[in-house]
Amino acid sequence: MRVCAVIPVFRHYQRLPAVIAALRAYDLPVIVVDDGNAEPARSAIQALAAPADGVTVCRFDHNRGKGAAVIAGIRRAATDGFTHVLQVDADGQHDLTAVPAFLDQARTHPEALVTGAAVFDDSVPLGRRLGRWLTHVWVYVETLSFAVSDSMCGFRIYPLAVTLPLLAEEPIGGRMDFDTDVLVRLVWRGVQPVMLPVRVTYPAGNVSNFDMLRDNWRITCMHTRLVFAMVGRLPSVVAHRPRPAASPAAHRRLSEGSHWAQLAERGSYWGLRFLAAAYRLLGRRGCLVVLSPIVFYFYATDGARRRWSRIYLARAFAAAGMGRTPGAFDVYRHFHSFAARAVDVFAAWIGAVRPAAVAIDDPAAVQQLAADTRGAVLVVSHHGNAELSRAVLDQDVRRRITVLAHTRHAENYNRLLREFRPEAAARIIQVTEIGPETAVELKERVQRGEWIAIAGDRSPVLSHDRVVRIPFLGTPAPFPQGPWLLAFLLECPVYVLLCWRESKGWRLSLNRIAERVDLPRAERIEAMVRTGRGYVAQLEKACREHPFQWFNFFDFWAES
Repeated sequence: MRVCAVIPVFRHYQRLPAVIAALRAYDLPVIVVDDGNAEPARSAIQALAAPADGVTVCRFDHNRGKGAAVIAGIRRAATDGFTHVLQVDADGQHDLTAVPAFLDQARTHPEALVTGAAVFDDSVPLGRRLGRWLTHVWVYVETLSFAVSDSMCGFRIYPLAVTLPLLAEEPIGGRMDFDTDVLVRLVWRGVQPVMLPVRVTYPAGNVSNFDMLRDNWRITCMHTRLVFAMVGRLPSVVAHRPRPAASPAAHRRLSEGSHWAQLAERGSYWGLRFLAAAYRLLGRRGCLVVLSPIVFYFYATDGARRRWSRIYLARAFAAAGMGRTPGAFDVYRHFHSFAARAVDVFAAWIGAVRPAAVAIDDPAAVQQLAADTRGAVLVVSHHGNAELSRAVLDQDVRRRITVLAHTRHAENYNRLLREFRPEAAARIIQVTEIGPETAVELKERVQRGEWIAIAGDRSPVLSHDRVVRIPFLGTPAPFPQGPWLLAFLLECPVYVLLCWRESKGWRLSLNRIAERVDLPRAERIEAMVRTGRGYVAQLEKACREHPFQWFNFFDFWAES
């Protein structure tokens, strides 16, 4: 294997000597491509030519773009007998101490594309981060895989045996669209990407060659071409879909089953910030339009959640007497409804949803609970949007609610919520199991007249067997004992709170199912089943009437 470095240069000639010196320190021959620079850059670049010392300079008469310069360097490298090309930007943004790791991976995987996954510091502009994230999402769609975690990093090693035929046979973007375009098309040809982290900084005084209008338009056109091309060659894309390498620990987690707490959060923090900005700029409808291709990506790449969604929808459709089985569009609609729920919660916490938008089934029941100085347990569910109801309540009422939640599988979402509305997270207690200290604290809160909200449709995180089986949508299903044990220990009334979306807003339902929960030792399980049936009956009614609003994307009936 013979490796050389190719450096495309336009305007960034000041840091070029240091970049060349760093690469030569690893004994790498260097090909510099002058992309039509004017003076004084032209003379400064030409002065670096030293063929006897492994530095070659090629020149365009006029600026053709980064992609054209890299392609020219790759072809020159092939002419000179090299088998692999290390592409490096000239502006000094990349940490070149990573070169040995890249070379090691190229030697281990000579047919792979070894490419950097940028690790940014605080010098990177927010707009650049968001733009990169959006491109990454489109690449997920275009490759039908999460294997490419960064498609825009200009620090990578190309295997020329597969890259040269691609450049000869397919139209590749010649400017800032090159890096993503060539990577996606190589993946389509079965080239496995090997992602390596590389630190990226934006040096002080750095001038970007990225034209916000023209290059963003080129990238948009590129993604449009890639999506249509992907559809046209879908069987081949599926056949060559790369898969990220899984560690032994990851394999163990997968083999342990699909308990809901093991399901990882999908979607990055910066992606959520982008959606928050989209909501502020475009409103709910515009934000949902932006979400649609992203939702489709998650739908297309998560077979397990698609399968579990279809299992649930089939039961809900049958219970509602709909007389049909759910199809692919129904499952996609279920995914999209979940995304819309997240948008609605965020909107409520920033004040974009007014209390008047939430109609209350029985206003007297809500007023009675608010006037009651005693505490209570509110059993909520993953149907509809109970969090939205908390967000639009009167501030004094909202301060009485403490939420028990397992938030570790949704850290990015909760981090974003804390930034925009700190009080949204201020009264959330992270719990996996309720131990003695937590129980004492909750008892004190109830004695002060507070309400403890707990989900009644998720089995316990640690003690999976602490469930009671209650008929739900035609089949016995495992419901947690926790809400009823908690209500028994706290000696307070128990309410079921539901909030679901309707055509023009939301509707809230609040019903008391027990003044006190009594669990005699001799028949504790039977007593929990009796109380739980009141909750399950209301949840089942909501699922029959609004089947696309229950968001347990796991095999609920198989949980134990």
